[in-house]
Amino acid sequence: MNNAQRPGQNGQRPQLDIRPGGGRRGPAMVAEKPKHFRKTVKRLLSYIGKKRNILIVMIVCVMLSVGVTLVAPIMQTEALNYLTIESAGGYMQIIDGIPRIDFASMIKILIALGVLFVLSSVFTYTQARLSAKLSQSTVRTMRSDLFHRIVKLPLKYIDNHPHGDIMSRMTNDIEHISNTISQSVTSLISSLITIIGALVIMLYYSPLMTLVSIVTIPVTLLVTSFVTKRVRRYFVAQQKLLGKLNAEVEESVMGYRTIMAFSREDITKAEFSKISRALRKTGIKAEIFGGVMGPLMNLVNNAGYLLIVIIGVILAVNQTIPVTTVYLFIQFSKQFTRPINEVANQFTAILNAVSGAERVFEIMDESSEIDEGEKILDPKDPIGHLSFRHVNFAYVPEEPVLKDFCLEVDQGQKIAIVGKTGSGKTTIINLLTRFYEIDSGEILLDGVDIRDISKDSLRHNIAIVLQDTVLFTDTIGANIRYGKLEARNDEVQRAAETANAHRFVSRMPKGYDTMLSESGGNISNGQRQLLSIARAVLADPNILILDEATSSVDTRTEMRIQNAMINLMKGRTTLIIAHRLSTIHDADKIIVLDGGNICEAGNHEELLAKKGVYYNLYMSQFAGIAT
Repeated sequence: MNNAQRPGQNGQRPQLDIRPGGGRRGPAMVAEKPKHFRKTVKRLLSYIGKKRNILIVMIVCVMLSVGVTLVAPIMQTEALNYLTIESAGGYMQIIDGIPRIDFASMIKILIALGVLFVLSSVFTYTQARLSAKLSQSTVRTMRSDLFHRIVKLPLKYIDNHPHGDIMSRMTNDIEHISNTISQSVTSLISSLITIIGALVIMLYYSPLMTLVSIVTIPVTLLVTSFVTKRVRRYFVAQQKLLGKLNAEVEESVMGYRTIMAFSREDITKAEFSKISRALRKTGIKAEIFGGVMGPLMNLVNNAGYLLIVIIGVILAVNQTIPVTTVYLFIQFSKQFTRPINEVANQFTAILNAVSGAERVFEIMDESSEIDEGEKILDPKDPIGHLSFRHVNFAYVPEEPVLKDFCLEVDQGQKIAIVGKTGSGKTTIINLLTRFYEIDSGEILLDGVDIRDISKDSLRHNIAIVLQDTVLFTDTIGANIRYGKLEARNDEVQRAAETANAHRFVSRMPKGYDTMLSESGGNISNGQRQLLSIARAVLADPNILILDEATSSVDTRTEMRIQNAMINLMKGRTTLIIAHRLSTIHDADKIIVLDGGNICEAGNHEELLAKKGVYYNLYMSQFAGIAT
């Protein structure tokens, strides 16, 4: 279903496929724990810490909110003291045998309590807004860093990783991180402050009751540890399977015409269902183990509340502590255990975010494309003499594609490269443009090793027209101007005229301002190819590479393009990868590749006269003779 070739299979090379989303299937997903859990968390926190101003203000709001929450139970206890005769404050007194309550003082406390509740709401709202801002600012930085890393990755990495999985890390994994930051960071900060504050207050009122209140904490930690060990691996597997599912969907959409043409809809659905079922099973297990945390924590906490009531009543009966202190400890035991419960209940989201962050950081830690070259080429100089000297290269070790390859190309010469599939034709282009680096040997441009030339400078002097056209969701004019961003409108039009594209463009509703849909889906294959050629014309390169540039156009259009190309190729070194031998009759030299090296070389007439490999290829195409 996927037409991108994989390196190393039968000696074939990957296509120069730089289409957005063109991907390949990844390996079977295996459930595993995060490799560097603590390191990932620390690195994620460093991203959060970059928004220091937001974080500081948010922490202040959290502290004020927690302070109000801790003071409220104390004031509630004070209010209850007005209803107890034995209270130390003497708020209820017996006068003439009748209980009298100091309602004025009690109302003041209730009013103060109401003000605290209002302030708590204000602080909570403020910290929620700041939390959302912190979340979005953090993931924006992460997403930006990830994208900047992706566009600097070597082509080898893109070729060997499913594009849908890479996109899943940019979207799903980043979104998990965003949700967790907005929901969990304030909760974790609040939990820490609440635990410390509640512990200090409880120790002040009764060390013995404090000990009773915290007796359930070890049980809570044991339960959390038990569930954590079993649920972590499911969330890692869930994230990986989600990436694989995205890759499958993206691949199916990109290759839908092929699926329909070969009536493979049922097979495609079966493959999707297989991954979807695996994701469903893993997701259910992850949610079950993640969801069981809350009920277990509630069970442990309720047991703790019951223990506090029993011990508190005994102490109150013995007049060791006031009855209101029992109420105070029930409230503060909730304050003390609530943070632990919140962390436990949010464990699912936290683990999801850490798993996603680890996948994001995996790409960030990949090495960027190395460019050790420093020499800058002057585009105005007559550049173009190429020398391939004893070049060896393999996509996969022990499976060489080029073996001791040697070739001399004079400046301005037009060289056609032909051969069977997998013979190494496009690999030569991959190495010349430094999409891949040679294993040994050297490639010289005007006597300079291309590894000593800046990649930007090298590629600015080379224009490529691929067999598979690459157009972006933008106007026709912008897609042509991609070859020269500063080009004027008249230059764009002249390039289109040279490529025989102006006629159909002028018939479009908005001409050069017509918007193309994704990958140019709203125009024909031939029209897309014409625009791709116009882009190369506008780039005005010293070296021109044509990877079967006319394969998607009809015979009449092909003839017009060939005529236009004659003018374009004058004075330029041109390499033509040819499958249709009818397009290379006028090449200065034709080289025939077989087994990673040149088996024949010469012009069209010379090679036909030899009646060798080229003769057999030519006759099989035009005379129908199989040899």
